[in-house]
Amino acid sequence: MSSTRTQVCIIGGGPSGLLLSQLLYKTGVDSIILERQTRDHVLSRIRAGVIEQGMCNLLEEAGVSTRMKKEGFKHNGTLLSYGQETFRIDFAKHTGTPVMVYGQTEVTRDLYEARENTDGKIEFQTENVILNKIESKNPFVTYQIAGQAKRIDCDFIAGCDGFHGVSRKSIPDSVRMEYEKIYPFGWLGLLSQTPPVDHELIYSNSDNGFALCSMRNENLSRYYLQCAATDKVKDWPDGAFWAELRSRIPQETADKLITGPSVEKSIAPLRSFVTEPMRWGTLFLCGDAAHIVPPTGAKGLNTAAADVHYLYNGLKQFYEERDQEGIDRYSERALSRVWKVQRFSWWFSMLMHHFPTDTPFERKMQIAELEFLRDNETAQKVMAQNYVGLPY
Repeated sequence: MSSTRTQVCIIGGGPSGLLLSQLLYKTGVDSIILERQTRDHVLSRIRAGVIEQGMCNLLEEAGVSTRMKKEGFKHNGTLLSYGQETFRIDFAKHTGTPVMVYGQTEVTRDLYEARENTDGKIEFQTENVILNKIESKNPFVTYQIAGQAKRIDCDFIAGCDGFHGVSRKSIPDSVRMEYEKIYPFGWLGLLSQTPPVDHELIYSNSDNGFALCSMRNENLSRYYLQCAATDKVKDWPDGAFWAELRSRIPQETADKLITGPSVEKSIAPLRSFVTEPMRWGTLFLCGDAAHIVPPTGAKGLNTAAADVHYLYNGLKQFYEERDQEGIDRYSERALSRVWKVQRFSWWFSMLMHHFPTDTPFERKMQIAELEFLRDNETAQKVMAQNYVGLPY
């Protein structure tokens, strides 16, 4: 078995693992990333494209914000609609802070290039990853590549390997508490090489269910429809998708919609999930390894970035000052923000979707809540504060 040593072993080569590795590099802390897929596979994933200011600042600190600033789109508000009614939540007015529309795939690409340019260590196509002695001061990770056994000794392990990864499951069942809500529908997403229907995102609550009009750039649009949890992509040919989308957005918006062949189409289930604690011994969970939010409000990547902020600063404090306060309070600080983000994502999802068990009364409550939000500046300010991102 070949072996090596690093200070932080990062499990998972998605955006949170890459961002943590790049930030640690900037402060002189060595790390190795283990990723079970290939680089091309990771970059093929189509994900959210709304980035909070806090994450923008982290990307700048990591030295990977140049292309985002050049190609991303600052959004100072978002549109909500129901029936033929549309109103706007003004981020600039209520918070003085925009969000950035820039695809998660592009963030990941920028981070990969940054790690490669600085000879960052990334092992791809790793198998049988096992976290060993995580409750001791001498943890190590064993794994295989193409049948060859390898070992990494380290000070700390960062579990950035997603909901299905090994990190969370390495915390004993007797210690780990999990909280979950499964939503009885999914999101059918379609990517098309067409101009966006609007320069801002449109969240629509219609009699036929939820829809979202989003974008990646001036000629690449991303649209979503609430669909049954049992639906398959093959059930939704392009023509059926576009017809349904038109039926769920105000007529004025539907009249401007430019359609085209789908570049990519997929269905994502919706769930809310949190595991506690987010630290066990020398293991720290980040992002989807610790929590999942429904995509309403685009908080998944941004909440992972907040975790990275807390962990990076805790590790920096440890290595520069030999002070454990930051890593000792990591789980507490991260979870405090996680639950607030969960609340917002749950509230926004309940507001905009149709549930199979909804009664006419509950439908009336949704409309009343939307009208209250439309007419009440305090409610709009609260939504804007949550949408652009809570402070770290």
